[in-house]
Amino acid sequence: MALVGLTDGMATDDTSFDLIIIGSGSGNHIPSDLDHLSIAIVERDVFGGTCLNKGCIPSKMFVLPADRVAEAAEAAAIGVDIRVDSTDWASIRDRIFGRIDPIAAGGREYRAERCPNITLLEGTARFVHPINDGQHLLDVDGRRISAPQVLIATGSRPVIPPITGLVETGFQTSDGIMRLDALPPRLGIIGGGYIAAEMGHVFAGLGSRVTLFNRSDVLLGRHDREIAERFTAAFGRRIDLRLDHLPTRVERRGDVILVHCAGDVVEVDELLVATGREPNSDLLDCDVVDIEMHHHGTIKVDEHQRTSVPGIWAIGDVANDIHLKHVANREAEVAFWNIAHPDDLRSTDHSAIPAAVFSHPQVATVGMTEQNALDAGIDHVIGRRDYAGTAYGWALADETGFAKVIVDRRSGLILGAHIMGPQAASLIQPIVQAMQFGETAQRVAREVYYIHPALTEVVENALLEAVEQL
Repeated sequence: MALVGLTDGMATDDTSFDLIIIGSGSGNHIPSDLDHLSIAIVERDVFGGTCLNKGCIPSKMFVLPADRVAEAAEAAAIGVDIRVDSTDWASIRDRIFGRIDPIAAGGREYRAERCPNITLLEGTARFVHPINDGQHLLDVDGRRISAPQVLIATGSRPVIPPITGLVETGFQTSDGIMRLDALPPRLGIIGGGYIAAEMGHVFAGLGSRVTLFNRSDVLLGRHDREIAERFTAAFGRRIDLRLDHLPTRVERRGDVILVHCAGDVVEVDELLVATGREPNSDLLDCDVVDIEMHHHGTIKVDEHQRTSVPGIWAIGDVANDIHLKHVANREAEVAFWNIAHPDDLRSTDHSAIPAAVFSHPQVATVGMTEQNALDAGIDHVIGRRDYAGTAYGWALADETGFAKVIVDRRSGLILGAHIMGPQAASLIQPIVQAMQFGETAQRVAREVYYIHPALTEVVENALLEAVEQL
């Protein structure tokens, strides 16, 4: 069957494919060993998915100029007087999306026009009835397509909390906050996770007065408690934190948004809702084909990324609670391999997944928290090292950064690690590799050279402190 790509937003009349991929984020990472298959890619939103268009990549490009402003404010500690006269929001925004938008458009054009085995359909895919003669049938905005194999890669979207007046007032989410026409003089943020922490840093760094509302007593509440407490203390020196309560009501008066919280009223010019994300599984009518789901809407998959229905696979935010692009990419790699090699199945390993919060200070984490180890009844030891306890930490004049490792006392294996401070996302990588390959804390601490005086000595010394207790 000859396939023709997208023309003027309308796909061809071909209806039968070898593989249907729903979602063009990590689902677009199609390996060459599937080139012999006829493939349909269905995308309801923006080509390239959340990470490229409104998530990981643009947010980190915004973080960099905010980092420079924060570093300038801290430079007096090392005897340097740096003054930031202004920031140019429009210039920063246009530089970022001037790079990203052509990539998204180019990816769409490549799949639509230059891949003879691929048909791109733009719309929302829904399962319409159970498997029939080995084929799964879907409806894409009125067009029926079928295939024996379907990969669900539909991602997630922002959760909107049930706050009185919120919908009527109007608000921003991570989907649109980075494309604002102008920097808001006052920004309110509802939420205390990584999106709130990163966007709070970005907008405060570029010149907004930021007020953050969080129902917990700390930010980054899913992280190790020590990290959460120390991050909250450091972040609160730059951001107005309203903790232990969420707003009860939001209203608009002219151009001003009034946020009612804990008996106080805070005026802001824009309001960002960053209270988490939910899977897009509800858009697919998964119940029609009896795909098993977790209670919160995530699709159940096994270690091979198979759903409960033969021939249907799922990856990424729609199939896990981790919501990290590097996890979705790994799951895509496994799923595509297994689709191409059904007699040689590979498994996804989620045992040592790192994550980072690109705020100020930066945070990185992998594995168990201290509380996880306590709850599991694991006999463990803790090793810590402040940045200020190393030579490079002296050079930085850093008074808040630290590294913490959790080690199993019996086996010597590293259970988890948590780092806060400059370069945290890079510093944690040796720990990730050690955990992945089963190297003991003793070997990583004592049998590896650490450059002196580099910031990696923070990790070395935290490991050494743990090892000395074994």
